[in-house]
Amino acid sequence: MNRELRIIYMGTPEFAVEPLRAIVQAGYNVLAVVTAPDKPAGRGQKIHYSAVKEFALANNIRILQPEKLKNPDFLEELKGLNANLQLVVAFRMLPEVVWQMPEYGTLNLHASLLPQYRGAAPINHAIINGETETGLTTFFIEQEIDTGNIIHSRKLPILSSDDAGALHDKLMVAGGEVMLETLKMIKTGSVNAQRQENIISEKVTLNPAPKIFKADCRINWTDQCVKIHNLVRGLSPFPGAFSNLLTDHEVAKQVKIFRTSFQLADTGRLPGTIITDNKNSFLVVTGDGLIQIEELQMEGKKRLNTAEFLRGIHISSHFRFE
Repeated sequence: MNRELRIIYMGTPEFAVEPLRAIVQAGYNVLAVVTAPDKPAGRGQKIHYSAVKEFALANNIRILQPEKLKNPDFLEELKGLNANLQLVVAFRMLPEVVWQMPEYGTLNLHASLLPQYRGAAPINHAIINGETETGLTTFFIEQEIDTGNIIHSRKLPILSSDDAGALHDKLMVAGGEVMLETLKMIKTGSVNAQRQENIISEKVTLNPAPKIFKADCRINWTDQCVKIHNLVRGLSPFPGAFSNLLTDHEVAKQVKIFRTSFQLADTGRLPGTIITDNKNSFLVVTGDGLIQIEELQMEGKKRLNTAEFLRGIHISSHFRFE
């Protein structure tokens, strides 16, 4: 069996570009991409195209940008393309009328080893939880988010040096390879999709990966060092873990923290207490030790390493994090 695939590709951010690039370069027939509508961005409110749209423009691929996925005109246009397969990478939730449309189904590429880390932020949550392994999964979309039958998966290690940005880039590149492997299975009719319920053990706790809000990014200095360190890693470079720095006059300045190291120690000091030489060392007391801040950003300022930051501010004994 060697099916002729006619593909609609749905995605928006940079993460979705690499799988699209891989299938285009491999010669697959991409009839159109569906991506987010253009929107103004930045101080000048200049119209911003999604990363997927930029790629589609450069490669003469038809572009659809519906405001609403249930819009009758969009549905008619989508049906008129006569695709037999839809691929979804980092896109919004699809209505049933869309994902049920093609003959061979609609599949999604997800940045975790499903059924672990279902949800919008699997890369962030895997690091925040201190995982040493993650991966990619392709699956057929069903009604409940990230619960469909698994087609293919690949494991990737999470290094101790990885933050969310570094892991994102590794998974993005591997995503192109995993998508090609998945399409080969579909093209040859060799898919043996596995129900997620069949691989869930009662002994294993499923970790969710919900969307991250600002409140989730705030550092609690009473936590253990490793928990704070992993929170920083898991939110760097975006959206960034943060804490409020109280100055001499009790003025709170929000500080984002992007890179840390830590050491266990019994300091006898209150969590949030700052220990610094005002030159190169910037330590903060935690529930069980010390966090060394290595890169940070004061609100309204540039991201700096510790030495650069300390050259621009004098930390007195009254400063503390809360």
